[in-house]
Order: sequence, then C-alpha cells, then structure tokens
Amino acid sequence: MAGSKWTTEQIPSQAGKTALVTGANSGIGYQAALELARHGAHVLLGCRSHAKGQAALERLLREAPGASAELVELDMASLASIRAFAGDFAVRGTGLDVLINNAGVMALPKREVTADGFERQFGTNHLGHFALTGLLIPQLLAAPAPRVVTVASLAHRNGKIDFDNLQSERGYKPWDAYGESKLANILFANELNRRAVLAHSKLVSMAVHPGVSRTSIVDNGPGSNGLKAVVLKLLAPVIMQPDAAGALPTLYAATSPEARGGEYIGPDGLMEMKGSPVVVQPRPHALDQAVAQRLWTVSEGLTGVVYPPLS
Repeated sequence: MAGSKWTTEQIPSQAGKTALVTGANSGIGYQAALELARHGAHVLLGCRSHAKGQAALERLLREAPGASAELVELDMASLASIRAFAGDFAVRGTGLDVLINNAGVMALPKREVTADGFERQFGTNHLGHFALTGLLIPQLLAAPAPRVVTVASLAHRNGKIDFDNLQSERGYKPWDAYGESKLANILFANELNRRAVLAHSKLVSMAVHPGVSRTSIVDNGPGSNGLKAVVLKLLAPVIMQPDAAGALPTLYAATSPEARGGEYIGPDGLMEMKGSPVVVQPRPHALDQAVAQRLWTVSEGLTGVVYPPLS
C-alpha cells in the first residue's frame, strides 16, 4: 500500500523504459511526463496540437536538461489519429513500458461530437483511450513489466453508465456526461486488470484520480458557465492543489514497486481533494463487474478495436 507521504523522490530509475502520456502538453499530463523523463524514461508526449506539444517539449527539456523526450501527434478524439499513432509506434519495434491514459475534456457547456460522432467527453476520455490501449497491447506485452494507468476523477461518484444514452443524444448535461466518462475510466481500468489476471499476463492496470487540481481542463471545460464553475474558481485557492501535486497518484501508479494492478490511487487528504497518493476506494458502482464487461463489449463495437490476448 502507498506510503502516507510518497513523493517524486521515491520514483525508482526509469532508465531503459519508454512511456507514453496522452494530453502531455499541460497540467497533470505534463507533470507526469516531466518526472518520468527526469528519472530516465524516454517519454512520448502525446498531444493533439503540434504547436502546444512543441512548446511543452521545449519546456520539459529546459526543466530537465538532458532528458529523453519526443512529441507525437495524437488526438484522443479521433480514431484515425489513434490508429495512425499505434501503427507508427508498432513499426519502431520497441516495447511500451508505461501507458498513461490522461488526456481529457471536462463539462463542455454544449454537446459536441468527435470526428467519429461520439459525444466528445465520452469519446475522448473513455473510447479514445480504450482504443489506444487495445491497439498498443502488443507493444505493452513486449515490455518486461508493462503498466497502464488511466486517470479518472472524483466526478465518477456522480456518474452513471446509461447504455441507452451513452452519447447524451437524449438530453445533454455537461457534468453528467463528464461523470459518466470518468466512471467509464475506472470500469475500464478494472476490467483490463481482471482480464490480465485471468490471462496470467504481466500487464497491470490501475486507475488514479488527481483530487482537485488546478489545470487547464477547468478553463477549457466549464469556463465561466454556471454556478458550479463559479464556485470552482472561488474555492480554487482553498481546495485545489497545483498540477505537480495532482500528478502524484499517476506517478505512483506508473512507477512505485508497491503499486498493484486493480488499485485505485488518489490523495489522502480531506475528501480526497488533495494530499499524498494512497490506495483509495471508488464508489461501489465503479466496481460493478457486469457493467464493466458490458461497457467493454460496447466499446469494442463502437471503436472497432478488439483486444488481442493479454499474454
């Protein structure tokens, strides 16, 4: 179990490892990429925007001189982009030690759809990462001890998987759609780990949440729309922690020898809003195996990505 005050100083050497972080141009994704690179990993910064990604790469190399990192174009709202990246990575012939499914959008004021017609939050936060992970299974299994870390949220607590309205076509509520996508993240992470255990796979899968962290997702999502957004901004200095602190659960899951597949890692502070990473418990509905299995089957159908054997 995680120690009460785990810090980045406890990250073991990541030399020789390759890590991919989606949404690595800012916030928790950037901080996770930075620390992995600082500790010797070769880090791929998966970014939708080339300009923002290039700026993040230059910043990382300034903050971690001599680090090994590169920018890869990866739009989690586009199955074509995801397939193109996975195909390019496969050609490299190298294993992938760590996959951090981090990119996300939050509480978009109006319903938007991805290039594939999915509601943007469900499509980006869940379906994109479901597809990416599935397409990268061969490269993950080529690594000695592969880890998949999927970033969820406290918002899963109010989430509900409505199989009759997964894409919010029958009424769209920004926070409901976000909660659904984050609940899907935990269900996916747990189901992936369950399947890995059954297959006697070396792959482990964990879900994490950052507590309440001040990142660009807050501004790019609810912005100044609605009471909840206003309250978020007013309380930010009190309840929110910096993105570097918010990245600690992700980094613990990605690197700690004590981390175990199937765990859910979050902050140890009041209401899990901030603090040091420890094993926490999601809401019971996030552990519903029947829902997780159905969601998996539905996700394979929607994305066209069928997972290969995990061992």
